[in-house]
Amino acid sequence: MTMIVQPRDNRGFLMIPQMPEGVGYYTYGNPGSGVNQYVHPRMLTLVFAVEREWQTMDSRRFGVGDISSAGGTAVNDHESHRTGLDVDIWPLRKNGKHVACVYQDKDYDRSATERLINLFKALAPVPLLILFNDSKIAGVRPWPRHDDHFHVQLKLR
Repeated sequence: MTMIVQPRDNRGFLMIPQMPEGVGYYTYGNPGSGVNQYVHPRMLTLVFAVEREWQTMDSRRFGVGDISSAGGTAVNDHESHRTGLDVDIWPLRKNGKHVACVYQDKDYDRSATERLINLFKALAPVPLLILFNDSKIAGVRPWPRHDDHFHVQLKLR
C-alpha cells in the first residue's frame, strides 16, 4: 500500500490537497505544483468544514486558489497571502464549469455564491474578512480586482 503524504513548508503548513476526488472543492491556479497552496491549519480546517457542508447543499464544487507560497514569500501581486490565513475562492457559475467568472456575467450564480460565503461566515472559528465586489451580497467588502473571486481572511488577532 502506498501512503501519500502532503508536502509541508518550513512553517509546518500543509499544501491543500490538489485535485481531490469526491470533495466539495477543486484547486485552480498552479495545482500541478501546488504553488501558492500552503495553508495555515485553522484555514485548512475551515475550508474542509465548508466543503463538507457545501456537499450537502449543492452538487457543484467551489474553486480554491491562491493561499500562501511555501515559507510565506510574496505571492504574485498580492500583499496578503503570506500567512496561510488568506484564500481566494471563485464565485459559483450556473453552468458548473470550473472557470472564473465575474459577478456581472450571465453565468454567475449569485444565490449559490451567497450561500457559500454565508457558510464561510457561519463556520469560521474566529472573525473573518471577505472581500468581493458584488455589493448585493451582505457582509462583503469591495476591494480592487475582486470581481472574479472573493477573498476570505481569518483574523486570529
